[in-house]
Amino acid sequence: MAKITTKEDIRQQNVAEAVSKTDQFFKENGKIIYSCVIAVLVVALAVIAYNRFILQPKKVQATDQLVKAEQWFAAGEYELALNGDGNDLGLVDIIDQYGAKGGQAVYMYAGVAELQMGNFEEAISYLKKYKGSDPILRGRALANIGDAYVGLGEYEAALGWFQKAAKVSDNVYSAAYLMKAGLTAEELGRTNTALSFYKQIKEDHANAPEASEIDKYITRIENAE
Repeated sequence: MAKITTKEDIRQQNVAEAVSKTDQFFKENGKIIYSCVIAVLVVALAVIAYNRFILQPKKVQATDQLVKAEQWFAAGEYELALNGDGNDLGLVDIIDQYGAKGGQAVYMYAGVAELQMGNFEEAISYLKKYKGSDPILRGRALANIGDAYVGLGEYEAALGWFQKAAKVSDNVYSAAYLMKAGLTAEELGRTNTALSFYKQIKEDHANAPEASEIDKYITRIENAE
C-alpha cells in the first residue's frame, strides 16, 4: 500500500530542507559572518570607549577651561576672554581645542566679545555657529549678527537678521529687535517697511520699553509721506 503523504508530512519535509539549507549556508559562509559580527562588536566597543575615555573627559576639561573665560567676559575684559592671559585659555583656544564640548555658550561668548571689540567678521563667524535651543539666547545671537552687519555697513543683511531675531525670540525682547529692524530699514530708505515694524511694536508689544516712545517714530514717518 502506498504511503499517504499528509500536509503535516509536507510541512515537516519543508522545514527539514530549510534547516539543511541554513546549515549549509553557515558552513559555507561561517568565516565571513563571524568576521562581520566581530567587526560590528569592535566598532561598538570603540564607540563606547571613545565616549567614556575621550569625549566625556574632554567635556569636563572644556567646561573647566571655560570658567575663567566666562569671568573675564562678565567683567567686560573681552581681550582676555578671547585670548587668555598665558595661564588660562581664552575662548579662541578653547574653541580650537574643544569646539562646543563645553557647551554652545562658548560661541555666544566669543561672538559677543568679538563684536564688542569691533571685530565684526569674526563675530559673525562665531555667532553663526551658535546652535543653542533657548529662544531668548538664540534671538540674541541672531540680533548680534545683525549688529555686526550694521558695523560692516551691510544694512540689507542686518535687516534680515533682526527680523529673524524678532521671530525667534517672541517675547519682550522682540520689540528691541523690531526697533533695530525699523531703524535699519530707514537707513535703507524703506520707510514703509520701517513703519510696519514700528506699528508691530505698538500693537503686539505694548508693554515693552520700546513701545513707550514708538508713537513719535510712527508719526514722524506718517507726517513725512
